Amino acid sequence: MPNSPWRILASLVVCASILAPAAAAGQQWASWRGPAQNGVSDLTGLVSAWSKTGDNLIWSDAWVGRSTPAVFDGRACANGRTGDGISKQEIVACWDADDGTKLWEHKFSIANTTVPFNRVGWGNVTGDPETGYLYAMNIDGHLNVFDRGGGIVWSWRLAEELGRASGYGGRTSTPVIDEDRLILSVIGGMWGDYAGPPRHRYVAFDKRSGEVLWISTPGGNVADMNTQSVPIITVIDGRRLLIDGNADGRIYALLARTGEKVWEFHLSQRGINVSPVIEGSTVYAAHSEENVDSGIMGRVVAIDATGSGDVTATHELWRAEEVAVGFSSPAYHDGRLYIIDNSANLSALDAATGGELWTTSIGTVGKASPVWADGKLYVTEVNGNVTILQADAGGATVLDHEELEVEDGRYAEIYGSFAPAYGRLYFTAESGIYCIGDPSAPFEARDAPAPALGREAAPGAAASLQVVPAEIILSAGESASFRVLAFDANGVALGERDAEWSLDGLPGSSVSADGRLSTATGAPNHGGKVTASAGGLSAIAQVRVFAPLPWSENFENGRPPFWIGGGGNLRGVDEGGQQMLRKGPSRTGIHRHYLYLGPADMSGYTLQADAMATQRGRRRADLGIINSGYTLDMQGNAQRIQLQSWAAELRVDERVPYEWQPDVWYTLKLRVDIQGDQALVRGKVWPRDDPEPADWTITVEDPVPVRQGSPGLIGYSPVDIFYDNVTVMENQ
Repeated sequence: MPNSPWRILASLVVCASILAPAAAAGQQWASWRGPAQNGVSDLTGLVSAWSKTGDNLIWSDAWVGRSTPAVFDGRACANGRTGDGISKQEIVACWDADDGTKLWEHKFSIANTTVPFNRVGWGNVTGDPETGYLYAMNIDGHLNVFDRGGGIVWSWRLAEELGRASGYGGRTSTPVIDEDRLILSVIGGMWGDYAGPPRHRYVAFDKRSGEVLWISTPGGNVADMNTQSVPIITVIDGRRLLIDGNADGRIYALLARTGEKVWEFHLSQRGINVSPVIEGSTVYAAHSEENVDSGIMGRVVAIDATGSGDVTATHELWRAEEVAVGFSSPAYHDGRLYIIDNSANLSALDAATGGELWTTSIGTVGKASPVWADGKLYVTEVNGNVTILQADAGGATVLDHEELEVEDGRYAEIYGSFAPAYGRLYFTAESGIYCIGDPSAPFEARDAPAPALGREAAPGAAASLQVVPAEIILSAGESASFRVLAFDANGVALGERDAEWSLDGLPGSSVSADGRLSTATGAPNHGGKVTASAGGLSAIAQVRVFAPLPWSENFENGRPPFWIGGGGNLRGVDEGGQQMLRKGPSRTGIHRHYLYLGPADMSGYTLQADAMATQRGRRRADLGIINSGYTLDMQGNAQRIQLQSWAAELRVDERVPYEWQPDVWYTLKLRVDIQGDQALVRGKVWPRDDPEPADWTITVEDPVPVRQGSPGLIGYSPVDIFYDNVTVMENQ
């Protein structure tokens, strides 16, 4: 849900571009694979050698980065990690691309994730030369949009508001800009029409306002809850397409303006981490897991992108077998596909046949993607290796090689790629951010418009509608205006339409003839749909409405359907005539789930809930409640109470012994007060049938507070867990 301001640090990491698959025509590198979305720059006069001690190093700055910078609008922007102990945070920043003066930075406290500190800053930041905005998704799913001065324009907390999962693997997708849309991968469970098991979805936002334009779920069961493939945008046969690798192991093509699926290609038994590359009407894709039609690990394929439906058996042009390219995305130039496998072997393939032209080693761990510019390949490797090669059809010659280290002499990890821009080369590493180039060359920050993608089909008859915003959160008594957009079968925009409006599941609300929804002031928390109909077509928007505090829930009507997350194993049950919420063991995968109860911009409240866990043999559960990113956890095997934030790092971590029994109800209470620059977090636990104790069981003061967050329930449940009598009240 769009929020407003803080002063922020923005950075732009080079992500899957939203520009053209033809020749890159411009000076900027606003997204991670560049204007052509293929890792290729048209810049010339770039240096062939540099030194970390100063030769051709124009500027550098202390920084711990894991992704590719975005360079646009005269700025170099990046995300990364900072701090130690309780001060560990994610950071976004922008520098003057000419002299390295830091323009602004913003730090974020991390919450509700099991991603460890060394994987913070994984997804690349993305810039929009048209608006000057920088788009960055934090490791815990906090999507922020920064203006040129570093102020937040809008934001969504995707975990709490759209059900995005954030697992230990940490692989995080990168925002993509296409026309007026910001498109992002979100893997997890939602509510309403998107409720149920986790799925890999694509969400399109209005890049200026943050309104949700469409949500698409092209695939089925996810094979990997963490993937980092970044979509590309192209025009094929008159249709503007988004093409990307999915967590279910398939490559999908969707209509970019509506999210409607056009074709799919089943490539892998696991999720896809490699971003596709397009040249003409050919898509190149790769993976390093088990193939769907053999036990061989890894494959590179060329796919004819002109099809419809399932094209797995019909549109494969060639394959290169036993090539384990699991993380690094290819670069395409002049009929050659440059790939880096998981063992850091750099190879050139004939893009027409898949035949290997040559291969050479650049290290031991291949994660970053190669960049071609000025007749050279610029490549990085995880173990601190930075290499410049002269490459052609006959082979590659090393022109320069540097090994980066951190202060203790260990190699500096590098996961990001080079960003060629403004006659220079920018990249980040664990040891800093670097700008490499000829110091005597004049600096000019010149951004070019996005190259045309190709001619789209002429407009046809309306085939689908879109209600905007497609997903919204309102306070009871608040109003919102909806509009209806029409598209033809090829996804060509036909403009706004008048429509007839109807409501479902929104008690006390009304909608006017022009699409203005008015919610009831006294309505309880609920969710429902707004439907627009025109010309025999219809479309819906999902609406959640929240009343002022206090809230209470005793599950007499089952699990509230508008709560976010939790998967399919959290549901209302009747136990001996008492209604309650049951969280059972997962059939497959992890047993830990989060369930969010309200908007993510809440603060200054207390959450209380009754909870009980069973026991089977030695298996005992953990169960807890969440308030503004802080978790109060009753831990069964450890027999203690823990108050923490950021489970992987335990940035906040206070523990007290507490013996508690299975099959006994306990009451948990968690209060968070923001007091200036710190948070006072207090929790208490007691047997439900006993009087509430006067003293708090556990207390923490956090000097880098999480200032907002949804109330929630959390449980690790190899056995059954039950919740009841959940209340949320304003702090007094």
